[in-house]
Formats: sequence, structure tokens, C-alpha cells
Amino acid sequence: MKQPVRIAVTGAAGNISYSLLFKIASGELLGKDQPIILQLLEVEDSMERLKGVAMELEDCAFNLLHEISLHSNPNTAFAGAHYAFLIGAKPRGKGMERADLLMANAKIFSEQGKALNNYANPDIKALVVGNPANTNCLILSRNAPDINPNQFSAMTRLDHNRTTGLLANKLAINPEDIDGLCVWGNHSATMYPDIHNAIAYDSHDIIDLVDYAWYQEELIAKIQQRGAEIIQQRGLSSAASAAQAAIDQMRDWILGSDDRLVSMGVMSDGSYGIAEGIYYSFPVVCRFGRYEIIQDISINNFGTDMMKATENELLEEKQLIEHLLPKETEDNYKKVFVQDNDGSNLENFYYRANKI
Repeated sequence: MKQPVRIAVTGAAGNISYSLLFKIASGELLGKDQPIILQLLEVEDSMERLKGVAMELEDCAFNLLHEISLHSNPNTAFAGAHYAFLIGAKPRGKGMERADLLMANAKIFSEQGKALNNYANPDIKALVVGNPANTNCLILSRNAPDINPNQFSAMTRLDHNRTTGLLANKLAINPEDIDGLCVWGNHSATMYPDIHNAIAYDSHDIIDLVDYAWYQEELIAKIQQRGAEIIQQRGLSSAASAAQAAIDQMRDWILGSDDRLVSMGVMSDGSYGIAEGIYYSFPVVCRFGRYEIIQDISINNFGTDMMKATENELLEEKQLIEHLLPKETEDNYKKVFVQDNDGSNLENFYYRANKI
């Protein structure tokens, strides 16, 4: 039997985690032959609820679940962790400005970044789910100076899955028959779901199968506002779909996406003219535990404008919290290329200088 791997989950007593943890323990993340240890983090006020979640996990008698530990300290929660789901975040309260939300989360993700840096496995993969996910991911990474920034990712797979699901419903086809769509930018109301290069049944261009006005005027807005629409209908934010997206994104990142294009919020390397130093959703393919930003995707003028708008929002968010981040310059980074067996560039890595 394989050795157990350690998986840390923050906000572990919350709604998303309540769906996520049972999927992880059942083998949906890493397969039916990979034992796991769950290290669950919560704030002190939620520890009693977390104990109840742990009891239910035990009552399921999952064969793969070797151990559960409960923590209110990120240093112990992340100790030795191979994978981390950063779900806990400060929600936007009534009357709270975006700057206030960013400031509140900067404190949380600064502390957790330092804990990951000092206590997690050096090869940690950390997925940020808590919103604002892209900028929270930046805060996390900047506070973990010894960890490769490409070991952090913001979750935009939910937006990718939403686009796939709505398109499949529109065209009356199976979601697995759709490939090539992507979501660009920020996980926010500025995100750009792009179907111009999507195909169905390996040959049909989806853009030719739908009414273009419906795509531009309805589908894009529906994806951008889907979270708010679910809150209005359900009275609660997305939980089960967010948990499924977190599983999908992390699983593909670890085990590979089978050459299918998926969307991930990753550190921009300047591809498509997007500013470096922000976590931006790009189309990627995952192989061998790494991701590759797909290059040379055709972008029309409409797409360029949409991509620039969501980039600007991320740059504004970065500016709002820049004074709270550890100072870095371009001299702190050295760009290197890791090549696949066939000699192609598998991934454009950014390593901080002290990692080279």
C-alpha cells in the first residue's frame, strides 16, 4: 500500500468543506489506492463544529482515511502537508468595500503563507478557494518566499465547469464532449469565459453552433453573475459545485488533465501580454504534476478588451494590498524552463533567487 499523503484544509467546518472532505476521503481526489491524512484548520469559535465534521468522517469508515487531526493554528495544520485547500476566508459583509475585504483577507493569507513556507512539505501544491481567490493567492505566495509561486493556484475551475455545463445544456450534449473553452482573468464579475476555440465531438466549432448574440449578451453575464444568482435562489453561496470544482482542479493538477484544456488561476508569466506578478486564469494543460499555459490561442478584439478589463481589476486589487506584502523586485526571480522528454517547454517556472 502507498504511504499516506497529508492534505490540509482550511475553513474545514464550512459549507464547501462539508462537501469537499467526504469526496477527498472517498478517493475522488487521488484515487482508490492512495491513503490520506486530513489536517483540518478552523478558527477557535468553530472548533466544536469541526469536531462534529470529524465524527461524521470517522462514521463513514473510509478505507483510505488513516488519520484526522483538528487545528486552530496554521503552523500545525500545514505541518508536512503535501496538498492544501485554502477555503477559509473573510466573507464580504454588509457595507464592506472591496478594499476592506482585501485588507481583512490579507491578514489571514499572510499568516497562512508564512505557515506553509515554514512547515509544509517543500513540494506543496496549494489551491486557494476563498474569495477574492486570485489576490488571496498572491498574498499567500508572497508570504511564502521559499516556495515556487507555481505551487500556488487560484480556483477558476468553478467558472470553467459552469461554462461547460451551461453550454452542454444549451446544445443538449454531454459536458465531456466539450473541450477547448477557457476562462480568463479574475474569479469575479469581470472574468471572461471564452468559447471561440471550443469544440464539440472533436470537430464542431461551438461558436458556430450557438447564436453569437446569446453568447455575448447572455452566457458571459450569466457566468459572471452565477454565484450571486445562486445566493439569491438558495440563500447560501455555492458549496457543492465549488467543492467539486476544487476536486477537479487539484486532481487534474496532480494527476494530469488527459490533454484536455482546463482553466486555472496561475502566476502570469507575461503570456498574452498579461502583466507578470498577478494570479490570472489562463487555459492550461496539466501533465506530470505541472501545468503548461497553452500558447497561440487566437484572441479577437472583443476578447482582448475583456481580458484587459479583468487584468486591470487584478492590478487594482494588487495595488490596494501592495503595502501589506513583503517587498520583492524582479531581481528576486529567475526564469527557468523545464523541458519535457520531447524537448518542448513543459512549464515556464518562476523560482525565487534563493531557490536556484
